[in-house]
This record gives sequence, C-alpha cells and structure tokens, in this order.
Amino acid sequence: MARPRLHDLDRLLDAAERLVVEGGAQGVTVRSLAAAAGVPNGTIYHAFGSLGALLARVWLRAAGDFLDLQTELADQAADPAAAVAAAADAPAAFADRRPEAARLLITVKKEHLLGPQVPDDLAGDLLTLDKRLVSLLVRLADGLWERRDAQAVEVLTTCVVDLPTALFRRAFTAGEPIPEDSRVRLAAAVHAILLLPPPRKD
Repeated sequence: MARPRLHDLDRLLDAAERLVVEGGAQGVTVRSLAAAAGVPNGTIYHAFGSLGALLARVWLRAAGDFLDLQTELADQAADPAAAVAAAADAPAAFADRRPEAARLLITVKKEHLLGPQVPDDLAGDLLTLDKRLVSLLVRLADGLWERRDAQAVEVLTTCVVDLPTALFRRAFTAGEPIPEDSRVRLAAAVHAILLLPPPRKD
C-alpha cells in the first residue's frame, strides 16, 4: 500500500478528534473513522499502526498545539501577573481557534485516548509535553516571585489548570462558546490569588 498523503493523515486526525468529542473514545471504530475521513480502513493501520496509536496522536496533537498557544500568549503579556492570566485564559483562546480540540482537552480524559499500553515513541512525546508545561509554570513562578520551588508551581497550577477547567468545563461540555463573563471572572480570580505569595516549606 502506498504511503498515506499528509492531507489524508490530517483528515484522519480531524475526523477522529470530532468523533471523540461527539461520542467518546470508546465509540470510535476503524470503520466509523475511515468512513468519516473518507479513506480506506487500511490507511489507519498503515499510517499509525493501530486505532489506539491514532487516538493517542489526536490527543498529543491537540495538547501540543494548545501548549504552543499558551506559551505564545504568556510570552506576549506585559508583566508577570498578566502572563499568568493569559496562560489561564488560553483554553478559551484555543477554543476560538480550534473548538473541537479545545473540547477534547477539557472534556475527555487523557487515559481514555491513550490506553494502558502507550508505544515508546508516544510515551516520549507525552513526557515532552509534561516537561513543557512544568517549564512554563516554573518560568512564570520565577517571573512573579523569583522562585522555582514546588509550592510556587502549585499555586500557578491552580491558576493555569484548575481554575480554567472548573470555570470553562460546563460550556465545553455543552459545546457552547465560553461566556465572556467567565473569562473576566477567571482573570479576577487569578489576580486575586497572585496577591498572596505561595507558602514556603519549612
């Protein structure tokens, strides 16, 4: 079989992303995905090796693109506190550009796409993404408080991960635009949290 063309691979990933968001990872089959993408069943196996590997790639692509945008927004901010607020707002900004990918990251558990046996190359990519997020949090903490310790990073994790998930999940789950009011409240909450420096471990 000829090597799948790049646009076929993109079409497969886009179709899988849409199917997962609409019905969950468990409902995606080789047949349904091939039909949605308009490619032969064999393309999936030839390009990715298995349906599980393809679904893992869907999550990795979305997460990687999101981290690219989150880092870009933080880097463009005027000051350290604004950088944290921009990083926190990144899911909403990402939803404006890639609504299905944003819904995937907020509403679908990573474990449902990755499965119990992740190939070595995908496991390496996952580790790289985790390191990128931690690196961003550490850099933000250093800019705010000149600290790089776990307590400082934990406070920023609350701002950048926990709060946006809590405030945006309902809209993402319903497939609705994120209300501007939620974004304003998130920014206010982030700035309020940053007024209190993180505790120091004795």
